[in-house]
Amino acid sequence: MDKLLYLSKKDVEEINIPMPEIIDSLERMFRQKGEGKTEMPPKPGIHPRKDSFIHAMPAYIPLLGAAGIKWVSGYPANQSKNLPYISGLLVLNDPETGIPTCVMDCTWITAKRTGAATAVAARYLARKDSSTVGILACGVQGRSNLEALCCVFDIRSVRAYDSRREVAEIFAEEMAAEMDVEIEVVDKPEPAVKDLDIVVTSGPILKDPSPTIEAGWLAPGAFASPVDFDSYWQGEALAQADKLATDDLNQMKYYRGERYFRSTPEPYADLGEILAGHKPGRQSDGERTICINLGLALDDMATAILIYNKALETGTGTLLEL
Repeated sequence: MDKLLYLSKKDVEEINIPMPEIIDSLERMFRQKGEGKTEMPPKPGIHPRKDSFIHAMPAYIPLLGAAGIKWVSGYPANQSKNLPYISGLLVLNDPETGIPTCVMDCTWITAKRTGAATAVAARYLARKDSSTVGILACGVQGRSNLEALCCVFDIRSVRAYDSRREVAEIFAEEMAAEMDVEIEVVDKPEPAVKDLDIVVTSGPILKDPSPTIEAGWLAPGAFASPVDFDSYWQGEALAQADKLATDDLNQMKYYRGERYFRSTPEPYADLGEILAGHKPGRQSDGERTICINLGLALDDMATAILIYNKALETGTGTLLEL
């Protein structure tokens, strides 16, 4: 093969794989991961600016025929320059020959698969009757996480907090219409956590955070998804979890070596172990449960293969000479 398919950001967005399909693909992947049938080394990275990263994320999922690597950056300061916080490219390879088959923008993928991973975790760790959600940080990830949760639960009301109230107000107006839920904007983090069934924090990932969420805020029986590592959560609040999980134990160990998670308890399991039945998920309605999803290359490949297959089916994209 002497050509590969290029999918621009616009191409990927127009293909627009539905969120339920992404959630199902990730659920299949995590079960395979728990059975030891995937390959993914902890992601190496470089950090050219404070609190910024550029990561290389390779993974292989035999069941889905997905092999490749994502080269992704996260620069919080970009938001003040009207540039995206997350940007990058993803390359798929033919698992049989190793030859590159597709290069695609990974911005949409990163947003959607992160929300989908929260939904998978919540499916096993949140109460089945969960109907209220708190969203802290109302950017791209706040939106995708709420979208994904609405695919799994009958969400009826949401409280939204952002350090910039105008961002929360736009989020509330647009997402209330899109998801058909009531969204209340709150001026402090505390009411976006207390007495709610599910809480998602999705601010910038910081190595030296000044966390806001205190012990006692997360209600008994609630589930939390800190998408931003421990940037919002004090160690005492995380320690209150009856079950604290992650999406990959080795990757969390790597980040601890890089001096993240200094006040975070050790997780009891990763999602693969839970989905494969090797470790229990939620066992009672009163448990506080937390899953710190670090963001896996396996998530990306489970999503990218759906996009690639749909692009071939619809003739989307541009063929380039290798």
